[in-house]
Amino acid sequence: MSKNRTIPFGYCMKNGEITVDFKESKAVIKIFEEYLNGSSLMQIAKLMESEKIRYSEDSERWNKNMVKRIIENERYLGTDKYPQIISEKFFDQANEKRVSKATSMCMIPEDLQGIRSRTYCLECGHRLSRIGGNSRSAKWDCRNPECYKLEYQLTDQMIIGAVMTVLNTAIANSNLIESRGEVSTYYPTADVIRQQNEISQMTDSSQVDFDRIKSEIFRLAEMKYDCCTYNDSPQKTAQIRSLLENHEQLNTLDIGLFKACISRIWISHFCTIEVEFINGVHIKNITERKDKNAHSIECNNNSGESTDGNKP
Repeated sequence: MSKNRTIPFGYCMKNGEITVDFKESKAVIKIFEEYLNGSSLMQIAKLMESEKIRYSEDSERWNKNMVKRIIENERYLGTDKYPQIISEKFFDQANEKRVSKATSMCMIPEDLQGIRSRTYCLECGHRLSRIGGNSRSAKWDCRNPECYKLEYQLTDQMIIGAVMTVLNTAIANSNLIESRGEVSTYYPTADVIRQQNEISQMTDSSQVDFDRIKSEIFRLAEMKYDCCTYNDSPQKTAQIRSLLENHEQLNTLDIGLFKACISRIWISHFCTIEVEFINGVHIKNITERKDKNAHSIECNNNSGESTDGNKP
């Protein structure tokens, strides 16, 4: 097992004083140069190993955390104890890049933030999770322990592309977002019918109890009200139509249009991505899978199908 260094890489102890190690200090300068030239921390670590530069006396192994610590270490600017190896300008440039890169890796663009808050698993109804910040390794998956992981790798662009395809399809053919629901419906229950019959019998009686009849009529009104439903999907359909009417086809995702028209995105564990509009209409988009496996099925890209129904 390798020992931790007691003196930062690039320095050594001579005659009781810390001084510059010639070979290691050249490696420190090279690390800063490579980083500013665009090499990643891991690439630099592999470069150090390939050039047989030891990080410590008993180890030639490098990792990205070692490289990161060197780039962050202010001792290379020179102190009362440590001689200077890196100029202040050089050090600042490298660390400005490091901070900027770290910040951008954590930031999620607005379009992905909006999509993430509306994306759900078609199998269990649980919200899908996007893991990995703004890195290339970001992926989507169902984190519900009672469900199971996606059967394929789902990328940001697959979801954004599917949503854009659905919106462009609706722009080209607004009939696809037509809701078939009635504005209001009334379906009396057996209890309502029974209550109506009892009131009729009471009014036909020779001795009418007006106070009781009045009370039962109020109760009947409450029961009928509970049997009524109101469907606002026609109004919402009109709202979607007004937003999509004469709208140009999208080349990039319009996040404002997306938020105004779409309530949820449903993703199955295979290829299907369903976009649910605010009026309850679903339009399916089947997109190409990435990394096929034993459970793969063939999928056609950019195909759309409209359905009108509810999901879990």
